[in-house]
Amino acid sequence: MADQMTAIERFAAYSKGEPIDRLPCVPIVGNTAARVIGVKVSEFRGNGRLIAEAQVAAYKRFGYDIIRIFTDLYTQAEAMGAKVYYPADETAYLDIPAVREVGQIGSLQPADPYKDGNLPQHLEAMRIAVEQVGKEVPVTGAVTGPFTNASFLIGTENLVRLVGKNPPAVHKLCEVSLETALRYAKAIIDAGCSPSLTDAMSSTTLISPRQFREFSLPYLKKLIDYIHSCGKAVTLHICGKTAKIWELMCEAGADCLSIDNAASLLEAKHKVGGRVRLMGNVKPSEIMLQGTPADVRKAVIECVKEAYDNPKGFIVASGCSLPTETPFANIDAMLDAVREIGYPVNINNL
Repeated sequence: MADQMTAIERFAAYSKGEPIDRLPCVPIVGNTAARVIGVKVSEFRGNGRLIAEAQVAAYKRFGYDIIRIFTDLYTQAEAMGAKVYYPADETAYLDIPAVREVGQIGSLQPADPYKDGNLPQHLEAMRIAVEQVGKEVPVTGAVTGPFTNASFLIGTENLVRLVGKNPPAVHKLCEVSLETALRYAKAIIDAGCSPSLTDAMSSTTLISPRQFREFSLPYLKKLIDYIHSCGKAVTLHICGKTAKIWELMCEAGADCLSIDNAASLLEAKHKVGGRVRLMGNVKPSEIMLQGTPADVRKAVIECVKEAYDNPKGFIVASGCSLPTETPFANIDAMLDAVREIGYPVNINNL
């Protein structure tokens, strides 16, 4: 089934309550884009043009509603001195934090997104994508939240320990991470894109709601307030279990909550659906990677049943970034299911 609207037309009409052809749909394609153009994931390092080529090709191949320029969570921390390991053909991971001891925190400096690490290459990718397809689909740049970036600067285990034993040190790490995030967000907006926030370590799987309020919320709010001041809306994704902090995520100012598959869309709709748009939450590994197209279709229908009538709107999406080897047939199945369902949704037909 063919789309009747571009993504930008669809979002604009949806936000105004005007007719649309289908719900917006975003299988969160990260490094799966490498498979679309037949390159290795490691080739993205230092190559903004290749990142753009892959992400634009993936968008054209599948027809989803948001391009997200993203390779891994560590780009900001790497630009601040952390060492990142790049496997030959998989997603990068943190190798060595920027600092080892509390006494070294003062040496950390905010990154310059136009000079440091791979940030300039990601900005180049954003500019190219906007130039090529920005009139038909929104292009976003992934920004790692301050608390999560702080964990990459000193190591997750160290940060969790410091949360209890040395709160001032945690705040220093978050403050310098916030400054990098603010600079990067400005550069993303100047490139014609919208920042999209991911704050994986702020999950209640790792910290308590009280700790989220103290160490994550203030910095997220400052970052989101800045993005709003530039006229951009904000989607916030926090991995894992988040039900106990949905209200706080709304308090931070997020316009859309990307709900991980570990949480319930139905519960989120009842708790905060009157305040924010919801996005999610087909399982990336169990369904999108390991399932069949029929499994994907069934999962999409279940998500739509739970959240199609969310007061602030709903985007069908994967619960997190797709694994690199996600079958193309399953991504097609997600879009096909949303097109088949159409809009307005007739719940009796699902």
